[in-house]
Amino acid sequence: MTVDYSCAEGIAQVHLNRPERLNAVVPALVEDLLAAFARAREDGARVIVLAGRGKAFCAGHDLKEPVPVETEKQTRARLERIQDVTRAIRDFPGVVIAAVHGYALGAGAEFALGCDLIVTSIGAEFGFPEVSVGLSVTGGISGLLPKVVGPHKAKEWLLLGERITGGRLMQLGVVYREVYDHEKHAMKLAKRIAAQPPVAALLAKRAVDQGCGATLDQALATEVDHAVITSTSGEGDKPREEFGRG
Repeated sequence: MTVDYSCAEGIAQVHLNRPERLNAVVPALVEDLLAAFARAREDGARVIVLAGRGKAFCAGHDLKEPVPVETEKQTRARLERIQDVTRAIRDFPGVVIAAVHGYALGAGAEFALGCDLIVTSIGAEFGFPEVSVGLSVTGGISGLLPKVVGPHKAKEWLLLGERITGGRLMQLGVVYREVYDHEKHAMKLAKRIAAQPPVAALLAKRAVDQGCGATLDQALATEVDHAVITSTSGEGDKPREEFGRG
């Protein structure tokens, strides 16, 4: 298997597991990663921590693999299958935390930046080398990146292919924390989120995701819809009582 999976106490740990190739992306890894996200849904996981084995999170597409001989239709299907990873991350009914160390390049950077929160190790590097090797970004980053760093900075990173450290991304508000033990910190964060009322946490994630592409009126309407759901779910009764006593 190119992906390791485990789940306990509402937290699924998903590890990319091709350490000999710095967890570079091949079709088998894509399929195993999608299967892990599906399994996390079945297990009722509240949070997924996505990390990598070995020396890196993910070095992007495996350029040492033979170039596939395929029709345009087959190429389109293969690329859309990779995009299904971004869809799985965004559509997961819980929070997905990327725990990044070493390199997160190309598809690896797209996987990480598609997550809800990012924790990195000291010295972790992100980058988009696609243009320099004659490729195009495919993981939805053309839509996600401009929203978090602005269109000019996004073009700079895509066109120049320069590396961006986790520390720099933390300064820009993209990375939550840059720490020495990234997985330990990500798990600590996961436990904190898993203890939150589940409906409220899910709706908070969805409200922000939908609000990024919404007008103010659309965002206001979504917030009312979500507030109605949380007010009738009952899951806030106990937290409010404890808050009142405190």
